[in-house]
Amino acid sequence: MALQVVSLAHHSTHGLRLKEGAVAVPALASHVRPALVLAERETRELLSAAEGCDVRQEGRFSSGPAGIQVWDRPFDGPGGSSGSARHLGSIDWIYDTPTKHYVTIYRAMVTQAGCDSGQSPLTILAAVLALTGLSADGNRVTLPAAPARDPFRALVSA
Repeated sequence: MALQVVSLAHHSTHGLRLKEGAVAVPALASHVRPALVLAERETRELLSAAEGCDVRQEGRFSSGPAGIQVWDRPFDGPGGSSGSARHLGSIDWIYDTPTKHYVTIYRAMVTQAGCDSGQSPLTILAAVLALTGLSADGNRVTLPAAPARDPFRALVSA
């Protein structure tokens, strides 16, 4: 396998442009096995807690519909930009899986900055779950077993 550096600084994709000399660094990702299944209510609580510790308000978290990012410090750049803050990692989830009203955390990811500061997929996951008192060990799965998949969800009307 050969690796080749490709400069993307002058190419634009959907309005996004990389800085001259920028290098994409692969992240360390871990699929969470077994996947963590949370009730939708618990996910809303996680999002609310992350918003209360938002990087734009002196916190370390940035939340969105698909997961939560962990940063090393609050944003300190002009106009609310990241400034000197470094993205350490993220957790990603998907809604209504395995069935409606549940959320499955399927990946914990660590950036190069996170690796450099000693983070791992487990420490990123633990930091996010700790926002609402959930543990990355033992009781992290809030259901005794994943609920059965809705048999009608897969049906396609003709």
